[in-house]
Amino acid sequence: MSAHLTTVAGVAVDTRHWIGGERVASTETFTDVSPIDGSTLGEISRGTATEATAAVAAARAAFPGWAATPRAERARILHAIADGVEKRLEELAVVETTDNGALLRSHRRGVMPRVAHNFRFFADWLLTLDHEDFDTRGHSNHVSWDPAGPCVLITPWNAPLMLATWKVAPALAAGNTVILKPAEWTPLTASLLADIAAEAGLPAGVLNVVQGYGSEIGDALTSHPDVRRISFTGSVPTAKHISASAAANLTPLSLELGGKSPLLVFADADLDLAVDLAVEQYDNAGQVCLAATRILVEETIVEEFTRRFTERAARLQQGDPRDESTDIGPNIHPRQLEKIDGFVQRALAAGARAVIGGHRGEGQYYAPTLLTDVAQDSEIVQEEVFGPVLTLQTFTTEEEAVRLANGTRFGLAATVATGDPERAERVTAQLVAGTVWVNCFFVRDLQAPFGGSRHSGVGREGGTWSFDFYCDIKNTVTAPKGWKDHG
Repeated sequence: MSAHLTTVAGVAVDTRHWIGGERVASTETFTDVSPIDGSTLGEISRGTATEATAAVAAARAAFPGWAATPRAERARILHAIADGVEKRLEELAVVETTDNGALLRSHRRGVMPRVAHNFRFFADWLLTLDHEDFDTRGHSNHVSWDPAGPCVLITPWNAPLMLATWKVAPALAAGNTVILKPAEWTPLTASLLADIAAEAGLPAGVLNVVQGYGSEIGDALTSHPDVRRISFTGSVPTAKHISASAAANLTPLSLELGGKSPLLVFADADLDLAVDLAVEQYDNAGQVCLAATRILVEETIVEEFTRRFTERAARLQQGDPRDESTDIGPNIHPRQLEKIDGFVQRALAAGARAVIGGHRGEGQYYAPTLLTDVAQDSEIVQEEVFGPVLTLQTFTTEEEAVRLANGTRFGLAATVATGDPERAERVTAQLVAGTVWVNCFFVRDLQAPFGGSRHSGVGREGGTWSFDFYCDIKNTVTAPKGWKDHG
């Protein structure tokens, strides 16, 4: 076996970059470790400004040919990539679970099928993308979506491949070339995606994958003058750094930055449904940007809600994510575990009470936690923990519920549990959030806009909104007269 291949769960993964249709190694590496048991998964090429520059050059060189490729052919290749994902679905699922610790059953049944769907959806949407011509005083107006150019896509570790392809698929469909920079804690499935794309016939240089650790490669990519779009999912501090880096070139940004979303439970709600929605927030060990980590319950039902929640949460099974019976796997990294526990211990020291949890488990596991007796202005209520930690607050009026829900600097999502459709309409109209769910959670359609308000992000992606971002929108106005006779 090549020195640049590592075997993960029986699957061979190349640890080098993918640049211009070739594997490229770096002189330095970084170690990728599984959160399940701390085992080393491989030594990954550590990119620098050299690899970043090469990847942008490859993307720039490939751009004219890919941009000129007819829509139908671009769509065909994206469907071929989806075919490749489906063919290797089991390999992708086991590698991703080993690399990031999320449930294997979820990767098999939901996440990896969604990866394939991302490519199919944007391939099909491309073929229907059009705007009806319109008339202005006899002049015709024609709107077109022109490919923008090389795009840098920087993706997170909590759902590595799904969130990467949520960006890669529309960028490629739009006719752009891509430099994908996956998170250093979960680099493996991005490498497999490069193989799948090449096998599907994607031309060299259209998709490039660069691995890296630290800010050097990211800074080189986001400050490069030939980059035409940057899409980033991650933390607010990193987004501010990227924004400053991109500012010199006025490179357009799409930023999805997580949140501190509320779940509002009114007394007229189906209580069993509300409890299920609350417990669902522990999904992926709480490492979900959309998670409603602030549970807001009407005071008259808080005792019954808490009792049912505690009983329901007690049935959750925490353990090896490869086990079919496991509900909650490990957290991603020792550094993240320290961060989670720091939030909880500071909250407890400040007077919060742990209804359940409030402590570490063995290894990379943190006990599902619900904290009450927390102040609205406290750190645990205001800051994103990104772990299996929820807070519980009460309200007495609809107005107070809305005030508490909107009382952070974030605005990514919100969930409302109520049996009154008129209340649902009133409350959702007042919530500051990019997505609001009523009596449901995590129902997402790719044609809908997705993004955050306030510090939860800039811009929207999904459906036509993705093409609006990944394209330069052009309007061509043609006069009714002035044509010469060429007959």
